Amino acid sequence: MPRRTDTRDRTLRAAAELLRTRGYHGTGVNQVLSAGGLPRGSLYFHFPEGKDQLVAEAVELAATELRGTIESIFETAPDPATALTAITDTLAAHLADSDFQRGCPIGTVAQDVGDAERVRAACARGFAGWHAVISAHLARHGLAAPDTLATTVLAAVEGALLLSRNQRDTAPLRAVTTTLAPLLTKH
Repeated sequence: MPRRTDTRDRTLRAAAELLRTRGYHGTGVNQVLSAGGLPRGSLYFHFPEGKDQLVAEAVELAATELRGTIESIFETAPDPATALTAITDTLAAHLADSDFQRGCPIGTVAQDVGDAERVRAACARGFAGWHAVISAHLARHGLAAPDTLATTVLAAVEGALLLSRNQRDTAPLRAVTTTLAPLLTKH
């Protein structure tokens, strides 16, 4: 039986998983409780502000974890083009392993968040964190206009994830790598 102290973390992880597959409006509080095997009272004990607090914190958790993966890949890759290939390969593997159910950990939420400002802001912070990592590594490798290039990379990968999930094919992710790799090479 899980320790009482891990209830909050289990709630966040259950929410993050459901949000990744179902989005903001497709994920209900009862589904989170059921998926996490959690008692009903635990949600409002740990997240007294309700669903938006839970979703915002789950998005932040998922964004932070993927940011760590992106950082690790950039730190170990010999160049940005190789890093992009490793990142898209990792995302493609996660997508295929989930039978194309698990999209971007925050993109799925960002697409249908509507007017839930706290959640929208958490998504924006997540994207900004990924952008910062990409931009810093591009700058470190001497590429011109690293912020603009990082925006291009992030937008292309995010769009490719959406297309790959919808088409049930990782070809869009591979196309991003093939197309953007020459831009990530210092001339």
